[in-house]
Amino acid sequence: MTELLNRRPFSIGQKESSCLRFIAVWGLMLSAAGMPLTATAGERTVSFINDVMPVLTKSGCNVGACHAKAGSGQNGFQLSLLGFEPLEDYEHLVKEGRGRRLFAVTPERSLLLLKASSQVPHGGGLRLAPHSAGFATLLEWVRQGMPYDAPGAPKLVGFEVEPQRGTVQRGGEQQLKAIARYSDGAVRDVTSMALYASNEPAMADVNDSGLVKVLDLSGKVAVMVRYQGRSAVFNASVPLGAPVESLPAARNFVDEHVFANLKVLGIPPSALCDDSTFLRRVTLDIGGRLPTDAETSAFLASSDPEKRDKAIDDLLRTPDYADYFAAKWTALLKNRRDDASDIVSNFAFHAWVRDSLLANKPYDQFVRELLAATGTVMGNPPVAWYKRVKEPKQQIEDVAQLFLGVRMQCAQCHHHPFERWSQDDYYALAAFFSQVGRKPSATRGEDMIFHKRGIAVANNMKTGAPLKPAALGDAIPPIAADEDPRLRLADWMRLENNPFFAKSLVNRYWKHFFSRGLIEPEDDIRDTNPPTNPELLAALEKHFIASGFDLKELVRAITRSNAYQLSANPNAHNVVDRQNYSRFYPKRLQAEVLLDAVDFMAGTQTDFANLPPGTRAVALPDNSYNRAIPFLRVFGRPEGESVCECERVQSSSLAQSLHLLNAPDVKAKLGSPTGRAEGLAKDERPAEARIRELYRAAFSREPRSEELRTALDYLAEPRVDAEGKPVDAKKANRENWQDLIWALINTKEFLFNH
Repeated sequence: MTELLNRRPFSIGQKESSCLRFIAVWGLMLSAAGMPLTATAGERTVSFINDVMPVLTKSGCNVGACHAKAGSGQNGFQLSLLGFEPLEDYEHLVKEGRGRRLFAVTPERSLLLLKASSQVPHGGGLRLAPHSAGFATLLEWVRQGMPYDAPGAPKLVGFEVEPQRGTVQRGGEQQLKAIARYSDGAVRDVTSMALYASNEPAMADVNDSGLVKVLDLSGKVAVMVRYQGRSAVFNASVPLGAPVESLPAARNFVDEHVFANLKVLGIPPSALCDDSTFLRRVTLDIGGRLPTDAETSAFLASSDPEKRDKAIDDLLRTPDYADYFAAKWTALLKNRRDDASDIVSNFAFHAWVRDSLLANKPYDQFVRELLAATGTVMGNPPVAWYKRVKEPKQQIEDVAQLFLGVRMQCAQCHHHPFERWSQDDYYALAAFFSQVGRKPSATRGEDMIFHKRGIAVANNMKTGAPLKPAALGDAIPPIAADEDPRLRLADWMRLENNPFFAKSLVNRYWKHFFSRGLIEPEDDIRDTNPPTNPELLAALEKHFIASGFDLKELVRAITRSNAYQLSANPNAHNVVDRQNYSRFYPKRLQAEVLLDAVDFMAGTQTDFANLPPGTRAVALPDNSYNRAIPFLRVFGRPEGESVCECERVQSSSLAQSLHLLNAPDVKAKLGSPTGRAEGLAKDERPAEARIRELYRAAFSREPRSEELRTALDYLAEPRVDAEGKPVDAKKANRENWQDLIWALINTKEFLFNH
């Protein structure tokens, strides 16, 4: 028998295998009867939940890439993700595979230990060194007969990290300490068993023992610490330490918080941008277009000290603002055309969103009308949202991510790995939409949406438990059968103490104007993903709620600040800053905005099917135009398939460069017989005046002396054909102006808002 037990489990014969199975089953029977095989008197019983599960988690056994892989784990051995279902894991470990994973009689020959320590081949490699504390814990547990925790066993009731905040110098270190608190009053140092992750690996690294090593970048960094489904965060400030002696004046609360943070970090901000830069920046950010020549000339000539504030107010009153932000919202709300019959709902829904923004409908009212929409799309356009988002699961996932900044998708199948949301939270939220009914309407392809009378309930997919509507972290009073639960959800959202609704919106809009959210990604708000400037985020949230959820007032507060009006040019200290807003971060023009800008420069217009001539690209109602207009597709206009801003491509690519350089549609715009180049070629004004017009159109500024000289020299240079023969003077003049416009639209200064 000893000889058999000393052999490797994968090199045994049939008779030997039967014998080992008998021994394993015998061990299991003794374990089930509560008879530890080798426990000694007074010995502490190893807890499966509090001792074994942390070892498996720390070793990476129950991550998605290993034995917690969706479906079947690896090689038939499956564990719950990050150990959120310990009872299931116990069943898999102890009772599956005819006892082949654990040998109660000879614990050190247990397959679980042999594989984890690489004493036998293991696809996951070495997970536990044979002399490690984790290996010893598992070995002792098997020796004690693999007991599961008794009903009265201590439970984890609290988890924290020490310190929670701190200042760490560049190149410095900080050792973290993870503390677990249990229901019996016990307190354990679980630093060695906790998991650690930095939210900014370029700023700080953290090892498996909780030692944080700060690198050379300055700013704010957070380290997430997880243990047994609980999480805590260490927030660190990493100062640059440069003297911040002079700051721009604080025009509002935005400036107060931005500049206070920069002073603490020792990061001097850039100077304020000039008038030309500001006008172009704010017109692109609010109106989605370039300023006209008349607007630029009037603004630059004005000596009014309030002219920047007035320009902001003027833009917010224009239809351009409504068009631009309607494009943003309809893409996020999936106003997508998959069939020709969708055109009615697409146009109606887009018009409702645009009109709501133009009228400055309070944001909470806008969301309420959308979520609780009933009737037909012709009578109540927000009903169109339910055409694209049909299932309660999809509805709550979209609502949570878009309006609450909470990603609930993971919680459908298992506990959220980085948050406190469980499957019960997921299905309780889905219950708000469980009574949405639909039936065909008189319009082809469109349903009538209505509230079905009945008690709202949703069943947990895993446990089958019926769950009534409950908001995230908040209980909801009982809802009568004839009351629409969606209205209760909307009421909860607008509560002043709601920790998600207003915060999510102000963070989303902050990213629109500053290119980076205070929380990044902008729709992933959780305790383990803290903001870089929590005081500023709280102030924005408070201001938005106090204003009555006024979107235009939020835009004013952001764009009137000197923080928004800083130059994009870095100084000697803030060149690497990407999160503290010490300067303006340039961003590439969005696809629709860029197409309109090219049309503006070329003096042309793009024709769109089923829309009147002169319609701007930012006013397109749905995604169908992406297929017809290659420019929009190449530059990443979203298809409206998700509620994530990430669907819109903002990065540059070779395809984009090649398209601007020589695509047929761009060439046709430049060579249009009614375009700007043709008009400038025929214009009798001095060439210098015409060049100045182009620079004001492209950059809202006058050309610099060297730019003017270069352009004049180019226009005066004779053109020759491929054979070296002179080109006709009129044709050469026309082509020279086309080339000059072409050169301007291919500059980074034109392609980026800066």
